[in-house]
Amino acid sequence: MRIHIIAMGGAVMHNLSIALHKAGHIVTGSDDEIYNPAKDRLQSYGLLPISGWYPEKIDQDIELVIVGMHAKKDNPELAKARELNLKIMSYPAFIYEHAKHKNRIVIAGSHGKTSTTSMIMHVLRTLDKDYDYLVGAPLEGFDLMIRLSDAPLMVIEGDEYLSSPIDLTPKIMHYQPHTTIITGIAWDHINVFPTQESYVQVFRDYIKGLPKGATIYYYSGDKALHNIITETDNTDLTIQSYIAYPHIIRDGIAYLLHDQKEFPLKIFGKHNLENIQAAVDVCLSLGIHEKEILHALMTFSGAAKRLQPLFLSDHSKIYLDFAHAPSKVAATVKAIKEQYPAMRLITLLELHTFSSLNKNFIPQYAHALDPADEAIVFFNKHTLEIKGMPDLDPDYIREMFKKNNLKVITQNEELEDYLSHIDKKDTVVLFMSSGTFNGVQIKEWANSN
Repeated sequence: MRIHIIAMGGAVMHNLSIALHKAGHIVTGSDDEIYNPAKDRLQSYGLLPISGWYPEKIDQDIELVIVGMHAKKDNPELAKARELNLKIMSYPAFIYEHAKHKNRIVIAGSHGKTSTTSMIMHVLRTLDKDYDYLVGAPLEGFDLMIRLSDAPLMVIEGDEYLSSPIDLTPKIMHYQPHTTIITGIAWDHINVFPTQESYVQVFRDYIKGLPKGATIYYYSGDKALHNIITETDNTDLTIQSYIAYPHIIRDGIAYLLHDQKEFPLKIFGKHNLENIQAAVDVCLSLGIHEKEILHALMTFSGAAKRLQPLFLSDHSKIYLDFAHAPSKVAATVKAIKEQYPAMRLITLLELHTFSSLNKNFIPQYAHALDPADEAIVFFNKHTLEIKGMPDLDPDYIREMFKKNNLKVITQNEELEDYLSHIDKKDTVVLFMSSGTFNGVQIKEWANSN
């Protein structure tokens, strides 16, 4: 099939482009700007387009156009495709078409999706199970974030954000899973869900729209999610709650407990133990024995930027995490502090997303950084300009975070100077962002003396 990808430079979109290419399709694409690692990866497969939009390249020979959310509604290539009446889909709609005859497992929720999806994928791969997948971050041992094959099973990380500029359906609504995990609900994406209720409604609609006979595993410790589940009157669903997997923590290592045996983990944090229980429940539903699941999880080291260690020694620990929404930030900071209670904790949070830079949303971060001994919030004024957003007052950020002695930094030079004066001895440094700290070389700093 000849497939054209509009806005192919995104994390999922460039992986989809490569996966389609490897599956034997003729793939072309476009984007106005593509950054690494997508740029180098697309180039290595001969898929890197010339920067820009070229409607003259859109013709009747194209059998399918897949459009990413990064494209604007008036994108010239999209306009040409619509003019020619070509078949156009968002990537979630395409994923459903690919997987509609498979057993579909979808991991949804405001936080923990990537980690939980990764755990399930790790177990299945360790046990040589055949399956397709879509996950939102690179994983050790996996070449791509997407696999498309004739496998009978597909594991999908289900994002609640909109599907494309012409498909305003939340992505999770497309997948129609047989089994779903919902990890929790915490307001996010204020640009498309302006109120907490409008955001919560997405999950209410998701549950309501599940196919007959579907199974839901949900984290019962989340109040908003528990309320929605309680309201659910769909007797055609099987609903099962979960909490953290039984465990003990000894000398900083978490051990899963089963059948009077201990299974040590490489990861830590209460939120990860909750994710593990959800992953175990799903794997059990696939007929896998619990001891096999736990043995596989012993070798799970996490997804990229999910409590990813940048440097570890006896006296210094430096981590990078994707946390950006308030609930994710609070859970990550808490996990680190509980893991290293005797060490000084410095947290550096970059405000990078539309929600995190929105003055009306920032109060949601109140007390999220409280466990830190020193806390820094970084944002770059250029990011605000790119997003067409008004400037932020550092004093307002300090007030809304409600964290004593919070330091707000807006310039690369100031952040680099701050880092250069950190005494790493007996210290844990935690970087949190969905961005890149505006290009500040934190990985190089982490490994410097």
